Amino acid sequence: MPNVNFETLPNAARLWVFAAAAPVTGAAAIALHAMVDEHLRNWRAHGAPLVCARDWRDDRFLAVAVDEAATGASGCSIDALFHALRDIEAQVGSSLVASGQLYWRDAAGVVQVSDRPSFRALASAGGVTVQTPVFDTTVTTVGAWRSAFEKPAADSWHARFMP
Repeated sequence: MPNVNFETLPNAARLWVFAAAAPVTGAAAIALHAMVDEHLRNWRAHGAPLVCARDWRDDRFLAVAVDEAATGASGCSIDALFHALRDIEAQVGSSLVASGQLYWRDAAGVVQVSDRPSFRALASAGGVTVQTPVFDTTVTTVGAWRSAFEKPAADSWHARFMP
């Protein structure tokens, strides 16, 4: 029963968040979804199919989850996921596996991205505040994705960049 509907996964399911450096829309988003879904249909750990799913938000955020109560992901299977996503990056025109970027929602509701020094400078200038919605790409469970992925900077590790 691999590749299930994301909504059916339990809150305790293990999760990885991949953030696109640039929005992925239109034909590129359709291609991304198709390629990720194909990988998940065939995703295995030690030959056993993984009970897994993906979710997509704001044209930027891909969440891939495994119900480890049903089937546990192995180091090799996780490496295979990262490798597949690196291959997909070139086809959709945006990085997905890069790290170190911060994401937030601007006053117009548009998702923005920057490196940490730029985010800190923006906070010092008042461009982002403790009320600014930020995205916590470090969440590791489906429950956290559902309830705590987007929250005010004051309630996130992003607060350390505020003056």
